[in-house]
Amino acid sequence: MPYTPSGFFCDRLIRERERKDGEGSVNKPLRFSGQDFNTLKQECLQKKTLFEDETFPATVESLGYKELGHKSNKVKNIVWKRPKDICDNPQFIVGGASRTDICQGDLGDCWLLAAIASLTLNEKLLFRVVPQEQSFSDNYAGVFHFQFWRYGDWVDVVIDDRIPTVNNQLVFTKSAERNEFWSALLEKAYAKLHGSYEALKGGNTTEAMEDFTGGVTEFYEMKEAPKELYKIMKKALERGSLMGCSIDSLVPARFETRTATGLVKGHAYSVTAVDENVEKESRVRLVRLRNPWGQVEWNGPWSDNSKEWTTISKSEKEKLQHQNEEDGEFWMSFDNFKKNYTKLEICNLTPDALDDDKIHKWTVSVNEGRWVRGCSAGGCRNYPDTFWTNPQYRLRLLEEDDDPEDNEVACTFVVALMQKNRRKERKLGANLFTIGFSIYEMHGNKQHMQKDFFTVNSSKARSKAYINLREVSQRFRLSPGEYVIVPSTYEPHQEGEFILRVFSEKRNTSDEEDQHFRTIFQQIAGDEMEISASELRNVLNRVVSEREYAFAIMGCQGSYSSPKHCFSLENCRSMIALMDMDGTGRLNLQEFRHLWLKIKQWQGIFKHYDTEQTGCICSYEMRNAVNDAGFRLNNQLYDIITLRYANENMNIDFDSFISCLVRLEGMFRAFQAFDQDGDGTIRLSVLEVRAGVKRLTGCS
Repeated sequence: MPYTPSGFFCDRLIRERERKDGEGSVNKPLRFSGQDFNTLKQECLQKKTLFEDETFPATVESLGYKELGHKSNKVKNIVWKRPKDICDNPQFIVGGASRTDICQGDLGDCWLLAAIASLTLNEKLLFRVVPQEQSFSDNYAGVFHFQFWRYGDWVDVVIDDRIPTVNNQLVFTKSAERNEFWSALLEKAYAKLHGSYEALKGGNTTEAMEDFTGGVTEFYEMKEAPKELYKIMKKALERGSLMGCSIDSLVPARFETRTATGLVKGHAYSVTAVDENVEKESRVRLVRLRNPWGQVEWNGPWSDNSKEWTTISKSEKEKLQHQNEEDGEFWMSFDNFKKNYTKLEICNLTPDALDDDKIHKWTVSVNEGRWVRGCSAGGCRNYPDTFWTNPQYRLRLLEEDDDPEDNEVACTFVVALMQKNRRKERKLGANLFTIGFSIYEMHGNKQHMQKDFFTVNSSKARSKAYINLREVSQRFRLSPGEYVIVPSTYEPHQEGEFILRVFSEKRNTSDEEDQHFRTIFQQIAGDEMEISASELRNVLNRVVSEREYAFAIMGCQGSYSSPKHCFSLENCRSMIALMDMDGTGRLNLQEFRHLWLKIKQWQGIFKHYDTEQTGCICSYEMRNAVNDAGFRLNNQLYDIITLRYANENMNIDFDSFISCLVRLEGMFRAFQAFDQDGDGTIRLSVLEVRAGVKRLTGCS
């Protein structure tokens, strides 16, 4: 089922994920905070010092911002200590990493610890996240590292081994073995990834599961669970999928409250095994679960001390690894599992259908974008005046499945929409948005679909619900054809970043483009992988001048001679000012890719209105071209644009067109405060327009 996703009005198409040795791959993770583990370790060994991480210091700032902030009494007695100062003979891992190594401390991150416990069931996955050959003896320098999947890339997070303690006891996650520290250090690295320990309070197990695997999650509500749920769970564990479950609490104040059965509401559990007891002609389906507290267990049938264990043989007990210990792990019947738990989450390493006996080879493309207030944050279909302004992504389904169901001609794919950085931005008041997506059938239109299209067309498919989770995902089967995916928040005018992943069984054509793109960038940027304004001009002109490449990735026909598509140095300076998110005055590869996707979209619009291929468009067409780019302006601003960018013949060349759109994008961000009516349309007075144009375009 090949498909071709192409973004328009999107921020960037990252790449097909069939990489092996590229930056951000499993084998070559990105350096989080620019820190290289081996370099830092060697420096410390040479200087005979222990590493102290300045990017995540042993201070209150790393603990939190509110409940663990400066004014909190909880932090007054906390002392940061290295394991060698806590106990004798500290070990990274004692006797192999296992699910019993994770015991929750005074931080509400049971969702994370449930995921870690599941991770220990798959050694290959575990040692990807927790690199081996780390210790407190051989070449010890007080520095450790862990690897996580982060919005499409693998990142390597370096930490020192100073851990929060009170009275010489670990405050947060700890192991059942007092001298074992891998789980505590893993938690610290994950806290660094999100900005603080407090940022880890409260969450969904699927977040961590996906960050440990790069997988995609499917959710099951027990009241709507398929008949073959037991088979689905069994196959999930056999394929290395991670599983978690929970019991919803309708009353927030009763979160993490114990029930009479020993189970805890509003609390995350790991599913660690699925098996059957088949003795004496009876067949009982069983599920093994673990409470990350390391205690508090189910006390019903098949619990540790229940009478059911007395009716089976020793060999059957050994097969089920039954242990009568207060370690947080217990068995229960599958029927009781369905009766007591309300939600099951399965993080698949690939989105193979778990009720299918065939294992498919899937690939995934990742599209990275953002919702911008007043520009591309249109909300859901309940807001028809702005819904069409949301980012749109094209999906082309070319061939039906190899094994169609009921002889139906259809293509299977999985769409997953994930919002970015909301946990890290909690200290600034950010919460998860309520998000979802819709899929519409279209025919050949390469432009941004307008309001009229969505008025007369209903969606062919959509996410099951809009929900305030980090990621919303769903499996679909649609007929071959062309579609457009529209991700959105439920309410309009909510700003945020996201990634949209589309999984399919076969490769698409964007790998070659990405490698070519990266090669050109690296040749000009060098080892630093950052470019200045003059270097940006070189790389843009070079890429655009390679006409076959430029138009192949745009999906356009025809060509221009390269002089008509040259970029000025001044224009490139404006682009850097707009796209430089880290304030370096230069663009890295991701920032440049973000810019390049916009330029591709804008170049397609320019070509559409340059009907005679002169390299210019008529100033009278500028209003339509700007509208196609997603901007809605008042008449005064259109007049000023014409005065600023049109030549004496009332034509606007390509460089001026791009310069205008770059600065319009900046104006829309700068003037969000003027959206006083809250409808996403910016209305400016003449004085406000002049002030904005003077500030952002350099003209009076």
